[in-house]
Amino acid sequence: MKKFALVVLAALLAFSMSGQTKFGYINTTELVMLTADADSAMVKLQAYQKDLEGELVSMRTEFQNKLNTYQQKQATWTAAIKESKEAEIQEMDQRIQQFQQTASGDLQQLQASLFAPIFEKAKNAIAKIAKDKGLSFVFETSTNPLAYINEAQGVDLMPLAKAALGVPAEKVAPTQIQ
Repeated sequence: MKKFALVVLAALLAFSMSGQTKFGYINTTELVMLTADADSAMVKLQAYQKDLEGELVSMRTEFQNKLNTYQQKQATWTAAIKESKEAEIQEMDQRIQQFQQTASGDLQQLQASLFAPIFEKAKNAIAKIAKDKGLSFVFETSTNPLAYINEAQGVDLMPLAKAALGVPAEKVAPTQIQ
């Protein structure tokens, strides 16, 4: 990784010495989340998640009812009935756990399938803007690989990319409180 960083730094220095290097920077994730397509994708994701949560609540309620019945009546049951009910409760618990895992994977797959074309659209818009502006490099700031960006010497592609993707200039990403 350090060798790669040194090679990139050397290339940047070589280009900048020639006076032809222009840099741009953008937070692609923020850009994507500002699009109407992302809003639509989030609505679909939230609806799917709500359906999954509803099914999980139903399964847990059924499990809890069976567990309560078992706890109330176990003293009066024969060993065979007790064993059967315990197996049923254990199987139900396993189904709930399996459902949670499957639902989580399904939700992640849906998110990936909904957002992949949006990211591709953003990537294409950024590439076109960079080419039109004659930029040599565009740095992705969402992953923050750089410790410092001199904004006066680089081009902030966000306003141009917003315009290219039809995002109102005044729309900003919501801040997340953690």
